[in-house]
Amino acid sequence: MTSATLLAAASLAAEKKSADVTDWAARIGWLVGLGLFVALVYWLMREGWKWRGTLQGDVPELPTAPDDPGPAKLTMSGRYHGSTTAGQWLDRIVAHGLGTRSRVELTLTDAGLDVVRPGATDFFIPADALREALLGKGIAGKVLAEGGLLVVTWAHGDRLIDSGFRSDHAAEHAEWVETLNSMINKTEGAR
Repeated sequence: MTSATLLAAASLAAEKKSADVTDWAARIGWLVGLGLFVALVYWLMREGWKWRGTLQGDVPELPTAPDDPGPAKLTMSGRYHGSTTAGQWLDRIVAHGLGTRSRVELTLTDAGLDVVRPGATDFFIPADALREALLGKGIAGKVLAEGGLLVVTWAHGDRLIDSGFRSDHAAEHAEWVETLNSMINKTEGAR
């Protein structure tokens, strides 16, 4: 190598600079700030949920299943997607655990509809409280394909409530709607 080449190589080596070291204090500060922001948003959402429950304090306690409801007409396992004020699919009812999504086991008997929810509050809809059953596509912020949701309208206290269920086998929905509506029509005819 010539001296000019060595001088050029030496000058290039002198110009090279190591990469900047990460400013860990600033990075940790941003992460802590982001964590606090997420915690604040979560806390505000939880407080909103509790406030909605307080506003719905006039909703009476949910009925429980009778000791002997009779033989099952239909059974279904699937998901409970929530309950809303009838006809207002975004007005979620959270009082008494009705707003909690969960797995569900439905059993229809002559006494009514037994809703068993593992990990959430079970409830019973008496036959005389049932008003209508239909196929819907959304309830309480959950939107599915057209007809993908079994919506049962029932009376509780002075409110009409829509409760949304989705079977593990969506083909069952039509049979549930037909059976529930015929049961409702017989109950209304007997009144």
